[in-house]
Amino acid sequence: MRSSASWTVPDGPPPTVPAAALRELFPALAESAEVYLDSASTTQKPRPVIEAVHRYHSSRTANAGRGSYPWATTLTRAVAGVRARTAEFLGAAPEEVVFTAGATAGLNAVALAWGLATLDDGDEILYSPRDHASNVYPWQHLQATLRRFGRHIRLVPYRVTALGEADIDDIAAKLGPRTRLITISHLHHVFGARTTLEELRGRLDPRVLLCFDCSQSAGHIPVDVEELGADFAVLSAHKMFGAPGTGVLYCRGRVHDQLTAFLPGGNSGVAATDSGLAAGPMPDRLEGGTPNLPGLLALGAALEFLDTVGLDTIAAHNRALTGHLIEGLRAVPGLEFLPGPAYAPCETGYGIVSFTLDGIGATDLGFVLAESGFLVRTGAHCVPSGSAAVADDDSVRVSTHLYNTAAEIDRFVRCVTTIATEVR
Repeated sequence: MRSSASWTVPDGPPPTVPAAALRELFPALAESAEVYLDSASTTQKPRPVIEAVHRYHSSRTANAGRGSYPWATTLTRAVAGVRARTAEFLGAAPEEVVFTAGATAGLNAVALAWGLATLDDGDEILYSPRDHASNVYPWQHLQATLRRFGRHIRLVPYRVTALGEADIDDIAAKLGPRTRLITISHLHHVFGARTTLEELRGRLDPRVLLCFDCSQSAGHIPVDVEELGADFAVLSAHKMFGAPGTGVLYCRGRVHDQLTAFLPGGNSGVAATDSGLAAGPMPDRLEGGTPNLPGLLALGAALEFLDTVGLDTIAAHNRALTGHLIEGLRAVPGLEFLPGPAYAPCETGYGIVSFTLDGIGATDLGFVLAESGFLVRTGAHCVPSGSAAVADDDSVRVSTHLYNTAAEIDRFVRCVTTIATEVR
């Protein structure tokens, strides 16, 4: 079942970025000899993003949407420009783009602004217990909150295939008249597999909404919310060259009338009336308070950087590195891949490969690798623990990006091979 595809491996950086200049674009890498293989956790930051944050704090610092003086109005226009650019990036309209504190905040906003207001007793949400905790815990919290008000909703788990994708047949079998939401990891944070639900298109009741966690896909592959049929989608800016504490929640226009205010307060889209708070237009309805302004400006810089490099270029680069890594690790004695591209019958994978190694635990292996200059993620990778449906052991996760090369992968494979030989 494993792939026998032929991979075209890049010797250097993507062709649109000169090799000599690429590492210099990322100061943290230019100052270090280590090989960074943990981009699924957070990406390194290019100079334009760093400069955007520094510029906000060092030149004409102001608030947006509150002042009539030039510093403030210029910033207000800049934030509106980032919103428009984000909408273009997703294939959405600006009023469908909500700025959040991150993907976790975005998924909780869906749970509270939509689920708390619309779900009835007996309604169901289909989810994967093997997704990131940010796409599991908000629904469990929603279930517990509704229970306190006498409404009981069901969380229906679906399976994951050996390829690391959501099991479409299992989802289809579990769809019912009370299904109201299917929540999906677009690109899985451990398995590296992509799920689009395209097989279900045209078969879903219009009342069934689709929520995509695009934390790993945005910035790695093109994300078109219209093509996905998404009603909700979340992005994490720090995983796409942006700054931490900034994210995006996409809300399709058709669901706007189902959403209640999420953060009522200063600068939020609500108005006080005799009968209570009245919700205003989107996206203000789901925003409130002072946003992470340097983070939003950094997001704008990150989107411009991604546009310059090209998402198709990044996807091809990561896909080639993924195949090269898998083929190199296949020969390592005692190494076992987790579900994902290693089991795919064709070329696939966008920069994430997870594995275990006999004779040494993942945490210890991570320490040894770090001492050798390879920075990887180890553990359960934020997959919720304590569930009978989650049987994955702790593992080593290797995740690449445009600043990684085939030569680095070769060195990594040699290091893992040496460790495997020593622990047997």
